[in-house]
Amino acid sequence: MRRSFRFLLRPTSKQAVALAACVEDHRQLYNAALEHRRTAYRKAGVSVRYGEQPGELKHIRADDPGGQGRWSFSSQQATLRRLDTAFAAFFTRVCQGRTPGFPRFKGRGRFDTVTWPKDGDGCRWDSQPNHPTATYLRLQGVGHVRVHRHRRVLGTVKTISVRREGSRWYVVLSCDDVPAQALPATDAAVGIDLGVASLVTTSDGEHLANPRPLAASAARLAAAQRALARTQRGSGRRRKAAARVAALHGKVRRQRLDGAHKAALALVAGYGVIVHEELRIVNMTRSASGTIDAPGRNVAAESGLNRSILDAGWGVFLTVLADKAESAGRALIAVNPAGTCAACGHVAKENRVSQAAFRCRACGHGAHADVNAAINILRAGLALRDAARAA
Repeated sequence: MRRSFRFLLRPTSKQAVALAACVEDHRQLYNAALEHRRTAYRKAGVSVRYGEQPGELKHIRADDPGGQGRWSFSSQQATLRRLDTAFAAFFTRVCQGRTPGFPRFKGRGRFDTVTWPKDGDGCRWDSQPNHPTATYLRLQGVGHVRVHRHRRVLGTVKTISVRREGSRWYVVLSCDDVPAQALPATDAAVGIDLGVASLVTTSDGEHLANPRPLAASAARLAAAQRALARTQRGSGRRRKAAARVAALHGKVRRQRLDGAHKAALALVAGYGVIVHEELRIVNMTRSASGTIDAPGRNVAAESGLNRSILDAGWGVFLTVLADKAESAGRALIAVNPAGTCAACGHVAKENRVSQAAFRCRACGHGAHADVNAAINILRAGLALRDAARAA
């Protein structure tokens, strides 16, 4: 299977400057290639494809040896492929009748990743394998950058990406042939309901806490954003204030990911079959204000709920859970059950007495609302599995 490994880089001050210059030159290349496509179509009606643009890199590198010529040819090709992927996604959305979203120019701070498509071509992972205490990543034009490798890399390194997040630099290794780490087999099955009060509620009645990292950092974020709003555009103080805001958001993101990994690991270690509700998170967190023609209702309450859903990180958790279940050899099933009574199957909106309480109007069955939902999700998932086996 294919897996990614991410490690923190520890560049020197000169290497950090070189990394920033590398990202900036690739951003300019991306924007120039986009302008080329736009101009060719607007003035001549010609659609420029990816196959035509890499051929011009030779002349670009020759004309700018101290800029574009410093970097790996393959990484520049990967940047052009990135633009081609953006256009492919644009045309797919047009064909599907969705909002197209034409590819846009990348401003500073909106292009933070450079990719080398092959280990050994302009880059080298573990460039000093015999070093007794440290791991290094060699990048053309940058040098040997020290890596904080906190775990072992498995499989074969295929692509290497360097990403900037605030003032930090990371390397992401995409590896093939990563061996599965199967856990001991178990027949235990569980249904899980995702929520805001508790991140996960299981059909066994267990509640996994929602860490709410954004809510915990809300006061500091608000203060940092107010300080940013008081600064003048283009000033040094504004750059420092923006860096503080970015650092706080980065900490929230890492806390959310850490919580998702711990919750997913607890489920994968204890159950062989995990059933979850198939959620449409984008639809659930759509703008509460609506449009001019159809304004929203209870905007303040809906906005607060949307913020809580996004803070819980359901999408991040389900992605992590899917990866861990695949690696551990667990079955993961997504279902779309109706809100029914777990005891008799009666469906009625009035059964949900409150956010946490469920009491059936038909049979009188009472339970925690999320536990009741998790039991229904488990039943729907097992029925789906049995139907698939019988087919």
